[in-house]
Amino acid sequence: MKISKANAPHYIWGEQCDGWRLVQQPHLSVIHERMPGGTAEVKHYHERAEQFFFILSGTAAMEIAGETVELHAQEGVSILPGVPHRMYNPTEQDVEFMVISSPASSGDRVLAD
Repeated sequence: MKISKANAPHYIWGEQCDGWRLVQQPHLSVIHERMPGGTAEVKHYHERAEQFFFILSGTAAMEIAGETVELHAQEGVSILPGVPHRMYNPTEQDVEFMVISSPASSGDRVLAD
């Protein structure tokens, strides 16, 4: 069966951000997300999951272990388990991106200082 934003389970996170669960298996999660301008997630880490963030459109900033990396369309970054991180959108434009986690990150998130 084909999967897309049109038929994938949708959820809202934060107050304004969207997510579409394209693949949700215990060993793999693939999520398409959208962050409006000026939004951010909270700093956290995952105990088991490695994650790969890939920007589809727009520009995002990823804080990784206290360092900030600017990501543009068609760029990505891998985050190992245990590494504190957060993504934020410092622009006025939406940013759309993919988050691929292995194993799935559900229930694996720990808030970081």
